[in-house]
Amino acid sequence: MLFFPVAVAYAADAPAGPSGIMSFAPLVFLFIIFYFLLIRPQQKRSKEHKEMLTKVDINDNIVTSGGIHARVTAVQEETVTGEIADKVRVKISKGAITARKTQGDNLG
Repeated sequence: MLFFPVAVAYAADAPAGPSGIMSFAPLVFLFIIFYFLLIRPQQKRSKEHKEMLTKVDINDNIVTSGGIHARVTAVQEETVTGEIADKVRVKISKGAITARKTQGDNLG
C-alpha cells in the first residue's frame, strides 16, 4: 500500500498524449500501406481483365472460371458462344472468362 500513492504521483506528472494530428499519423501510414499492397494491385488486375475481355474475338481459345476450355465462335455484347467439342456450343458470360489465347497460342 505504500507504493500506490507514489505510482499515482508519477502518472499525474506524465505529459499528455500526442497532439491531435500525431495521433492520426499511424492511421494514415496504415492506409498508405493498404493502398499500395492491396487496393492498387487489385485495380490494376481489374483493368487488365476488362481490357482482355474487350479483345476476345472469334477463333480465340478461352478458359472460364469454371475451368471450361472453349474456342470462340461468336461474340455478343455480354456473352460469347464457345465450342467445347465438335458441334457442341455453349453461351458463356464474358465475366466468367479468366484467360484468353489467340488462335496461334495453345492453352494446353
